[in-house]
Amino acid sequence: MSGLDMVDGPAFEGERRREDAPTRADPMVAVYRHDVHKLRHRRHAAAAESYAGVAVNETVPCGADRDAALLSRPRGEPKQTVANHRSPYRLSLLTGEPAVETDRIQAAAGGGFRDLVTSDNPERLHARWLTSRVAGAYSEAVHYPYTSVQYHTLLTAAVLDTYRAGHAFADLWLVATASDRAVDTCSDQGAPVSRDPGAALAADEVEPHRTVLWTPALALHVTADPGNRPAARLGEKPARSFADTWARLSAHPLDTDGRRCWRLLDAQLRRIRAWSTALAYSAEYVTGHGAACDRGA
Repeated sequence: MSGLDMVDGPAFEGERRREDAPTRADPMVAVYRHDVHKLRHRRHAAAAESYAGVAVNETVPCGADRDAALLSRPRGEPKQTVANHRSPYRLSLLTGEPAVETDRIQAAAGGGFRDLVTSDNPERLHARWLTSRVAGAYSEAVHYPYTSVQYHTLLTAAVLDTYRAGHAFADLWLVATASDRAVDTCSDQGAPVSRDPGAALAADEVEPHRTVLWTPALALHVTADPGNRPAARLGEKPARSFADTWARLSAHPLDTDGRRCWRLLDAQLRRIRAWSTALAYSAEYVTGHGAACDRGA
């Protein structure tokens, strides 16, 4: 079967089912398991109710999945946006190529995403999604191949956590903070700083469920509590608004005055509307260029 046959195109499975139905798993666990069918190249209609011994593919409460989907994909019937890419694997906006290495595809095909769903600890699941390489292999929907199921899941968790705390979408802010390692993205020995789930759980800049991007240079959060950090409201209703929101940050978290690399990243983020696409682009850019930026490029 083709990718279009295997993977849902429409963004809003939650609109077709009751969003107030109770989940078998804790809601903040179920949210990290709600798109397992996409990782397994299956349509939502053919989604299994369990995987690796846990309940999966449950409807996310409070309409959080629908609202998070609207941050990256338009409402209505989807249209194929890249004619020659009929695959569930994500395209990189940075390179134009599939954003997957051979080992990542092999790990995904071999069930390498089990760690993303099998824990019953919500904070650990958040840390695993935040640092996963396997999850980054997939788009949200085959019709929108530059989007990312990894960052859609993280956005859905942030929205759900906020809604469960009694807030509305209009209360949400994008918060941007420079990482503690923004100046030195490598250890003294020259090895990359660990970005594994354990490190995420221990990191001061990672907020459970609210952090949607964690890189050596930049952390982004979706929260109703911005504090005195650089922040901008998402808006009254969910929309593909990342570029506008990024441009309205009250202060800039990157050294765009002193570093050309960061100016280039900033310029691109002022153009990308889809949230999960922008987050995936940021992660790839920092991974590929962050060290050069910190050296003064």
